[in-house]
Amino acid sequence: MAKINSKNKGKIGELELVNKLKEFGFDCRRSQQFKGDTTNDDDADLVGIDDLHIECKRVEKLNVEEALQQAERDNHNPSKIPVVMWRRNREEWKATVRLNNFIKLFKGWKENNERNKNVK
Repeated sequence: MAKINSKNKGKIGELELVNKLKEFGFDCRRSQQFKGDTTNDDDADLVGIDDLHIECKRVEKLNVEEALQQAERDNHNPSKIPVVMWRRNREEWKATVRLNNFIKLFKGWKENNERNKNVK
């Protein structure tokens, strides 16, 4: 079996994640990443989910802290929440955020859920 180089593995992982997110109803796509272009507002791997800056990792060994720091460093929009979406071979996709950002997401979900309960 031929080894996949890391650039191709990253591209394949991004496309796989795009398709997974589309299954959940999100209209997202791989971004146009212009490395070294600091005028680009979004250096995320995937775009299309307005409130998230998505860093995609398709690796067997992930340093979660380094990945979160990369997502935070590449996020140029303070209204977006940096999230690392990742998986290993034969495992499900995971999403990792800092606790304060999880609380923001959960509170938003809870408020929306309560509003929907009251609208009948």
